[in-house]
Amino acid sequence: MLEDESGRLRLIGPRLAREMMATGCIISVMGTENANGDFEVIDVRLPDLAPQPARWAVSESKTAIESGRKAKKQKTSDDDEEMGEARVGSGSKIAIISGLGITGSNAGHSLQIDLLLEYLLGEALDPASQSHTAQISRLIIAGNSLALNNDTSDSFNNTRKAHKKYGYDSSSYNPAPTAHLDDFLASLLPSMPVTLIPGASDPANVSIPQQPVHAAMFPHARAYAANPPSVEGDKKEPGWFDAVTNPWEGEVEGWRVLGTGGQNLDDLYKYVEGEDRVEMMENLCRWRCIAPTAPDTLCKFSMLGVF
Repeated sequence: MLEDESGRLRLIGPRLAREMMATGCIISVMGTENANGDFEVIDVRLPDLAPQPARWAVSESKTAIESGRKAKKQKTSDDDEEMGEARVGSGSKIAIISGLGITGSNAGHSLQIDLLLEYLLGEALDPASQSHTAQISRLIIAGNSLALNNDTSDSFNNTRKAHKKYGYDSSSYNPAPTAHLDDFLASLLPSMPVTLIPGASDPANVSIPQQPVHAAMFPHARAYAANPPSVEGDKKEPGWFDAVTNPWEGEVEGWRVLGTGGQNLDDLYKYVEGEDRVEMMENLCRWRCIAPTAPDTLCKFSMLGVF
């Protein structure tokens, strides 16, 4: 179905079977209208991938990088210069994890969390694997760090029922999951920077875009966060602990990065055929629309001019 200000038109044709489409996509089609009023599509054109800036083009540290390269060029020959330029940035990696699902109890999958922590810190690896882990320049936690059902123990549920009352019930709050996540982040932050993107089960607003998880929930990890801008209008520099919005656009090692907590992909998965989510993420970039199904089925609250 093609829709614009003038109305709707039903699209048909074998060309559509070769394209992944979802509601909200901005496309152009070429074809003819048949006797039944349907539009037989001959070709489809998408906005496709947007032109990307060069490395360090967005960062204010570009001047410092260029000055360092110029000083290096004066001390090396032309052959060494070419090899050095090829090596710049080739060793850095970005680690992405999602769905930690930390609960309030000490049981559950605490062993998996400990193994993940030891892997990222290089404590349980052979020397060859440690060299790869040492190249991680930033860890991105992409949503759902806390479990949706934080605690299912009988004692906690009985306490909630005993103190149930109208309005806000402070006894129903369980701080244990956030404390466990804070300990996990505090163990990582001395070794690598962390970017925290909120997800569907995290303590943030439900509608997209989500605001960052408040730093007050991380008494240990927030010590590694960047200081707020001293002057209004100054650009806030990312710290070692960077709680960001969902969706989030940032820069890691000079490369432009766009990330979400996964709600847009989960909602898109309901309406398109196939199981390859990497292909779906690629199509989001080619559509130049990070959340095509919003606000119809993705967001609970209507928003204007967000995407």
